[in-house]
Amino acid sequence: MTVTNDDSAQYLIKTVSKRSGVKSDLVRAWERRYQAVNPVRTAGGHRVYTDQDIARLKLLNEATNNGHSISQIAQLSLDDLKQLIKKEQPASNEESINFSASSSRDRYDIAQQYNDKCYASVLDFDAQALESHFENAIVELGSEAFIELLLSPLLSKIGERWKTGELRPVHEHMTSSVIRSLTYILRNNNPCPPNAPRMIVSTPIGQLHELGALLAAIMAELCGWQVTHLGANLPAEEIAAAVKYTNACALTLSISFATEDNIVAKEIRRIKKLIGNDVTLIVGGRAASHFQGVLTEVGVPNIQGYAHYRELLDKLATEYHAREKTLIF
Repeated sequence: MTVTNDDSAQYLIKTVSKRSGVKSDLVRAWERRYQAVNPVRTAGGHRVYTDQDIARLKLLNEATNNGHSISQIAQLSLDDLKQLIKKEQPASNEESINFSASSSRDRYDIAQQYNDKCYASVLDFDAQALESHFENAIVELGSEAFIELLLSPLLSKIGERWKTGELRPVHEHMTSSVIRSLTYILRNNNPCPPNAPRMIVSTPIGQLHELGALLAAIMAELCGWQVTHLGANLPAEEIAAAVKYTNACALTLSISFATEDNIVAKEIRRIKKLIGNDVTLIVGGRAASHFQGVLTEVGVPNIQGYAHYRELLDKLATEYHAREKTLIF
C-alpha cells in the first residue's frame, strides 16, 4: 500500500466503521486477507478510505449477515453485491433493501457531505464524479433518504445558484443528464408493480428547466407509480395528449421560475380544461406559489415539499386501486 494524493480518499477508519457498520478490526481483516477494499495511506501513515469503500463495506456487511462467506464475495463489484442482496430481501422491507443509515442524524450528516461533493462536481462540470457520488449515496442512504435529504436540496441549490449567475444553463443540462441516467438505478431498486397507477410529468410552456420535473418523476416512481416524463416546455395540448395516450390518472407539472406574463396561468387553465376532472392535476416547484391564484381558481393542490407530495401520491394511489377493485368485481 503506497502513499497517494488521491483526493477522493479522505475518511479515517473510525469514520468508515461508523458509516459502514463494520467494526474497525474487521475492516482491517477484510482488507488484509481478502482485499475487499484498498485504502491508501497519508504521508503520516494513516489509512484513508473513499465513499466507494464505505459503500462496498456496507454491502459486504449486509451480505455476510445474510450468511455469505466474505472469501466468496469480497471481490464482487458493487452492482453484483447489490443484486446479490436484493434477491434475498423481502420486497416490502424498504429499510433493509436501501441499507439505511442507523439514525436520522447520521443520514442527514452523510447527505450533507454528499451534497457538498455533488455540488463541487457540478461546478467542475464533472459528470462522471457526480454520477459516482449519486450511486454511492444511494447505497449509503437508501432511495427515499437519497431523494429527500440529498437530491431535493441539491437541486434547489443548483436552481438558486443558476439565478445568481454562479452556474450556467449548461451546468443544469449536465446535471439533468446524470439524473436521467440515475432513474434506471432507482427504478431497478424499486420496480413498479404491473397494476400501478400512471402519471405524466412535465413543465408547461415557458418553463425551460426540468430538474424539478425529474425530481417529481423519481419521487412518484418511488411511491409506486408508473411515470412518463415528457421533459420541459410543452404546450397544454401535447401534455393533455400524453395523458390520454397513457391513460394516466394524474399529471404533475413543475414550475421553477416566476414570470410576469400570463402564459403559465393560461396554460394551467387550458391543461385543466383538457384533462377534465377525472385526472388529478398536481403543481409544484420553487415558483409554484407565484401562481397560487390560478391554482386555487382551478382547484389544483400546490405541493409544499417532499412529504406533502408523497402523502398526496399515496392517497391517490389508494383511491385508484379501490376504483380498480370495484370495477373488477
